[in-house]
Amino acid sequence: MELTEPISIEGDEREQIYDYVEAHGAVDREDAREELFPADPPGDPQYSRAFQHNVAILKRDGYLEEDDDGTLRIAIDVEAAGEEFTAEDVDVTIRPARQEDLSGIVGAMRQVVEEMTYIEAESVADELDHENVLLRHNEFESRMFFVATVDGEVVGWAHLHVPNLEKLAHTAELTVGVLEEYRGIGIGSGLLDRALEWAESSDHEKVYQSVPSTNDDAIEFFEDRGWKTEAVREDHYKLGDEYIDEVMMAITL
Repeated sequence: MELTEPISIEGDEREQIYDYVEAHGAVDREDAREELFPADPPGDPQYSRAFQHNVAILKRDGYLEEDDDGTLRIAIDVEAAGEEFTAEDVDVTIRPARQEDLSGIVGAMRQVVEEMTYIEAESVADELDHENVLLRHNEFESRMFFVATVDGEVVGWAHLHVPNLEKLAHTAELTVGVLEEYRGIGIGSGLLDRALEWAESSDHEKVYQSVPSTNDDAIEFFEDRGWKTEAVREDHYKLGDEYIDEVMMAITL
């Protein structure tokens, strides 16, 4: 299922199951069944059969996927294979993120935010902390993440937010960041390339983001890769007693 596709699930029970899985990120099949289809009287097999049938249809229609251990997730049409490379004796993997990466992504975002150079990432981290869900695809919004890992630990991310609004369906909003000690070896470029490839394959025509004017390194990074400054909002951020402009950048795919 593409994140750009509208949600159109036939059947109240199937919609209920999808909404439950989407709202939790990843759920155990039996936990979901017990929550949504409690047997009354206990042990009545019809409840189990109804759940299994509806899950099978959701999987067949490309709305859900199931791991070997029985974990249900929303299905997202994205190349799952990771890209591996070595730079300066560091082995890096860039791949689509999963629910299990949530804490690592939030931790990486918090570290970058501490530098006071990426304010938009702070709001994303707060949202993830509040919802405890990484990937979303519902009637209001969709979001996709890619991660860079070293020795299994998240050292960078790329996040794309897609509003499910027809007039903005051609756009996506980006945040991307790398921990300071891993910058300058191609991780940021790799994450950005993977995010833009996904955006283009999902029929988005434009990707945009906001960067504080004080983040000269980020602005130069994106300008070197073809991004353009579309507008500057003066004194948009306030850090302590200092007012900082917001630089609104975009790239056409």
